[in-house]
Amino acid sequence: MNQHRTEKIVIVGGGLAGASAACVLGREGHSALLLERDREPRNKVCGEFLSVEAQTYLAGLGIDLDDLGASRISRLGLYHRGMQAEAKLPFLARGLSRKVLDEALLQKAILHGARIMRGVSVRSVTTEETASWIDAGSFGGIQAETLFLASGKHGVRGIKRPASGSINDLIGFKMHYRLSAEQRTSLDGAIEVILFEDGYAGLQLIEDGIANLCLVVAQERFERAGKSWDSLVEQITGECHILADRLEDALAAFDKPLSIFQVPYGFVHQPETTGPQGLFRLGDQMGVIPSFTGEGMSMALHSGYLAARIFLRHGRTSSQYHRKMASDIQRQVQLAFLLNKAARFGPGQAALFHLCRTWPSLMRQVATFTRIREGSMQGALALV
Repeated sequence: MNQHRTEKIVIVGGGLAGASAACVLGREGHSALLLERDREPRNKVCGEFLSVEAQTYLAGLGIDLDDLGASRISRLGLYHRGMQAEAKLPFLARGLSRKVLDEALLQKAILHGARIMRGVSVRSVTTEETASWIDAGSFGGIQAETLFLASGKHGVRGIKRPASGSINDLIGFKMHYRLSAEQRTSLDGAIEVILFEDGYAGLQLIEDGIANLCLVVAQERFERAGKSWDSLVEQITGECHILADRLEDALAAFDKPLSIFQVPYGFVHQPETTGPQGLFRLGDQMGVIPSFTGEGMSMALHSGYLAARIFLRHGRTSSQYHRKMASDIQRQVQLAFLLNKAARFGPGQAALFHLCRTWPSLMRQVATFTRIREGSMQGALALV
């Protein structure tokens, strides 16, 4: 790149991971340039479930979930072939749309001195020993001394993550609904996980009484439905009476569902023993936990906090961050990966459901074992 600007810190991506890193860095006097590809706040494919760990990180950044209208979730319902198992969650969870939450975090980042550039798509990144070279399209070239890569599930040419060993034949869908008053009252306070052939769904309330439905389905199942969202939902509600009841007389909030393809569930970035420093992988660029665990948002926030903390203490030593982050999430992602494989197909679904129905405490234990550990959180929160 012949013409470029030089920046000490660049963050690619304004989601939970990127915005939280910008906030932590800004509070310590480091003004980052944050590049966000969307010009306006938007909804994203996400379960929108905030565990107690995610709530702790958000509170540390000054985010008031009550002010934002987040719902309260205290119980888990698991459904399979007309049967139900229910358990009380080991914590009070909250539900809030990514559109609202991400924007609140970006506004906090601005207050702490971050410079937010919206509508900027990063085309490629080239890493060298002392800097990263960013091709930001019409925004121009950028030489970044330190780069925080928080582009979510989307890869960036030049520094794409490998997908080997992960599950990547899945499609994620998301739709918001305004349920009938009766169904909204019935769903209030719960997150419902519904197992069906070749996939599963999660349903919960978020702000303003809206219900968030997320589906994860095998690509082959979607193809059998004629690659049609309406046909897919019709088939699934035919299998799952609870979902049919919930969606009866419901009004869809979007013209069409949001979707994402080839999500690499089970991926955890393995730090290299050699290689350039100064590139920190955050959020889904660091690890992708299956969505039904409800821990993806807290892992994204954890990565933002931890990367910023290590940078503030040790500078560009991103390998140290990657080792610590991998240690913090490897066990949880592996467990969720195995459960996700079981939850995709009939025999595994039946076995998982009957175990949970026989021992409801198992659902609470799974919810606990897939969370960020308290010691890891304390380390990430040390400077903030």
